[in-house]
Amino acid sequence: MQRRVLMLTLSALVALAGCRSTGSVDAPQATSPAGAPLTLAVPTTPAQPDPELARLSKSLARLADRLRPALVQVRFTDAPPEAEGSDRPEEPRQPRRGIGSGFVVSSTGYIITNYHVVSGASSVQVRFLDGRRLSARVIGTDARTDLAVLKVDGVGNLPVMPLGDSDTLQVGELVMALGSPFGLEQSVSLGIVSRKPSRPGVATPGFQFVQTDAAVNPGNSGGPLVNMAGEVVGVNSMASSNGSLGFAIPSRVVQAVVPILAAKGKVRWGWLGISITEAEEPGPGGSSKPIGVLVRNVRPGEPAARAGMKPGDIVTSVDGVPVREPRDLQHVVAGLEPGKKVSVALTRAGRQESVVVEIGEAPEE
Repeated sequence: MQRRVLMLTLSALVALAGCRSTGSVDAPQATSPAGAPLTLAVPTTPAQPDPELARLSKSLARLADRLRPALVQVRFTDAPPEAEGSDRPEEPRQPRRGIGSGFVVSSTGYIITNYHVVSGASSVQVRFLDGRRLSARVIGTDARTDLAVLKVDGVGNLPVMPLGDSDTLQVGELVMALGSPFGLEQSVSLGIVSRKPSRPGVATPGFQFVQTDAAVNPGNSGGPLVNMAGEVVGVNSMASSNGSLGFAIPSRVVQAVVPILAAKGKVRWGWLGISITEAEEPGPGGSSKPIGVLVRNVRPGEPAARAGMKPGDIVTSVDGVPVREPRDLQHVVAGLEPGKKVSVALTRAGRQESVVVEIGEAPEE
């Protein structure tokens, strides 16, 4: 048996020797189904890209390099949930950990991210491109705009990302989304603005997102959406279920909300305490036109109820500002100072009426 094994081994060596050329073993030649050798095309000199594409590629690379030092990965730990009452001993509950993104907007350590990234976090850590890992404090959050402000202490001269103007965006404009998708730090994706807000300058709950096809995945939340000038035009907040579309909070909203969060920790949004829908009037040929906002329900004890508003009322203006659809009413009311008394014009049972409402403060939830 040993002799047979030895003979087989020698036969294999002889077969291998048949592949030898100038003292080295060549890779076996691939053949096509027809039996002809397959030769791969390998250029003798590097291919030269189109000059315009080469300049664009280099410009994008330089832009990414310039932005990434101000990008951070946000790591958070939630306190473990409290155990429900039980007579039986339970296993220790583990804290929940997660990853999001953020970016520096002040050299003294202020960082913007999403509310949903740090909501309920018991500890937050940010990681920079240079490897630094710093503890961060959550100093302000707003659930309605999904924005949060963090602060790292004991630092100075941090690189920052400037805020641009989301109102100037154009559909088809190139944008970059930066962040930590799936925990992959310092990731950059490129796309275009596929839809922009139709109401410029609106900076209250009910705003419209900047829509993009730049890849936005779990972990990108809180990261910046940047134009080709290197300005932040949005804060990435969520994506479609299949990941083909990303949605970013417009920078106009960020500019209005973040300074308040940094100074006061929260935003006081106006509140009526009603549920609403669009009120329409039938037109010719089956068409319709909005005529105001229909009050579907009035919460007991809330500002609208105290002012005498009723289900079925159609609101046409608030504080002298016309409203034609629910989003209009949301914008107007949210921007009013809680405690302010305003006139609400409405149609009730076909008659024009008005009531005076003292604006309340929207609950945090």
